[in-house]
Amino acid sequence: MSSIDVPLTKRGFGETRRTDNWWVEPLYIFLGYLAFIIYANWSLLTPTHFHFVGGGADYISPMYSPLLTQEGPVSASGLTTDPGPTPSWWPSFMPIAFSPAMLILIFPLAFRFTCYYYRGAYYKGWWMDPPSCAVGEPRNKYLGEKYFPLIFQNVHRYALYAAIVFIFLLAYDGWKALWFGPEGNKHFGVHVGSLVLILNPILLGMYTFGCHSLRHLIGGKKDVLSDSPARKKCYDCVSGLNKNHMKWAWISMFYVGFVDFYVRMCASGTWTDWSIF
Repeated sequence: MSSIDVPLTKRGFGETRRTDNWWVEPLYIFLGYLAFIIYANWSLLTPTHFHFVGGGADYISPMYSPLLTQEGPVSASGLTTDPGPTPSWWPSFMPIAFSPAMLILIFPLAFRFTCYYYRGAYYKGWWMDPPSCAVGEPRNKYLGEKYFPLIFQNVHRYALYAAIVFIFLLAYDGWKALWFGPEGNKHFGVHVGSLVLILNPILLGMYTFGCHSLRHLIGGKKDVLSDSPARKKCYDCVSGLNKNHMKWAWISMFYVGFVDFYVRMCASGTWTDWSIF
């Protein structure tokens, strides 16, 4: 059978024969990530109003949970706790103040940064590698993920373990958000903030438990899953969530930011945490 050699011509950056609006998706990805990065950095560098205690509530921002450092006393407003003392091990020459979020966000961010969906998204939206299918990219060779710095993408499975732990920690925060009053005399109640905090680990779970790595851990070593009914059920559940992995990735990411914002607004007295019952 005869064959024809078709020469491949490298396109310049952004060069393409596509006539559709291929640039819209990477632009949205760039702006979406940029908005979250700006907010997350602002929150990290503003270690105040992250713990709402007004009315006997106990709401902790997910960006500062669990509490790893000593807090100060309840502020004069009675709505939040003052920042605790700076740890003695924090270098005095650092140009920024210590924030507990520095010790916490590294784990969920490591999971998201190495996520298979996020890689495909920010490779396009931020690194233009390539900007989209059949569109010229700005470099001449492909190195893959075997070399620095992308070799660190291989920590994704281990970051998954940490992400699962955080879901249970945040679920506990949601449970605490249902109890109000002074220590030793708390009563059950539901406020708007209770629902806000409870929904957070649910959305994070929809994203985390649809992870490609978790799917592989459950069924990747089995040639015939039907031989293990329990494992197949788990595999099917993860696969079902995985079908909407992109949707849950975006929703859960922005919702974490919203929960942090809600706690801050209540703790600063800007918003009222309305009681439902």
